[in-house]
Amino acid sequence: MTSPSSPSPRLRWGILGPGGIARAFASDLRVAGLDLAAVGSRSTDTAAAFAADFDVARVHGSYEALVSDPDVDIVYIATPHPFHAEQAILALEHGKHVLVEKPFTLNAAEAAAVQAVAAERGLLAMEAMWTRYLPHMARIREIVASGALGEIRIVMADHTQKISSDPSHRLNALELGGGAFLDLGIYPVSFAWDILGEPLTLTASARLSETGADTEVATIMSHVSGALSTSISGSRSAGPNTASIIGTEARLDIDRVWYTATSFRVIAPDGTVLEDYVSDFEGRGMQYQALAAERLIAAGLTDSDVLPIDETVAIMATLDEIRELVGVRYPGEE
Repeated sequence: MTSPSSPSPRLRWGILGPGGIARAFASDLRVAGLDLAAVGSRSTDTAAAFAADFDVARVHGSYEALVSDPDVDIVYIATPHPFHAEQAILALEHGKHVLVEKPFTLNAAEAAAVQAVAAERGLLAMEAMWTRYLPHMARIREIVASGALGEIRIVMADHTQKISSDPSHRLNALELGGGAFLDLGIYPVSFAWDILGEPLTLTASARLSETGADTEVATIMSHVSGALSTSISGSRSAGPNTASIIGTEARLDIDRVWYTATSFRVIAPDGTVLEDYVSDFEGRGMQYQALAAERLIAAGLTDSDVLPIDETVAIMATLDEIRELVGVRYPGEE
């Protein structure tokens, strides 16, 4: 079993918003031996309970106290995405690097605002699209770049889960940025960007709930090479959650659940398996994005080479365009 090594000196991490995803992240920070120094919540009791579970020394009962902590170098923002821009900017203005959960913000305008503050302050602002940093995805990019698949013709992926039909659930509440697409669909859309680059054209269809939030969204995008990508996202039914890259010389099939640490095969047109890859490491895999952030900062860099901030902003613009096509608009958006 492989385990990533930590760069030196280590950064001191603070977690803003100790919810479910923050717990997964904190666990993987511990797996990687990184320094989880502080946690901040709107509730001191909530922060203290999280700190007790993960042996975190510094507890803050407000976000402002967390980002003001001189013993924190980088803040992982794990709140719902309608709050990401405000909180990322707050941390950046206090001199902290930020790793911001996906989706990076509610829309492209907010993402650009975060980018501008990070650039002004000379700090790293990085989207926590953790899938991009997993070892199997790094290997997939190598295979694609080698030409082993031939000309890529099709990329397809789904992210479909049975979550909740309760109108008050966060995923169904427009005031909380609800909808399957921003929460789930961002994974296959970001994957298509990763393999094929920016889409030239796109179309989309959706089913909306009684609250106006999307419950299923299907997209078709064309890319500069002529390749097509398709995606399905849904929050009311669980699908296969697999992905494929289909080329003229071979295809690459990523097993369930494709956006987590999993296996894949490269298969020739005659069915011959050319490569059979199995992930093997401790934890969920969220430590790899944290390690990438640490390496960048240690090298004096303020942008990710795996998912640059320009691409994050552009992907948010793609998500905006798709939401416009299917008729999903959030309160306060013009």
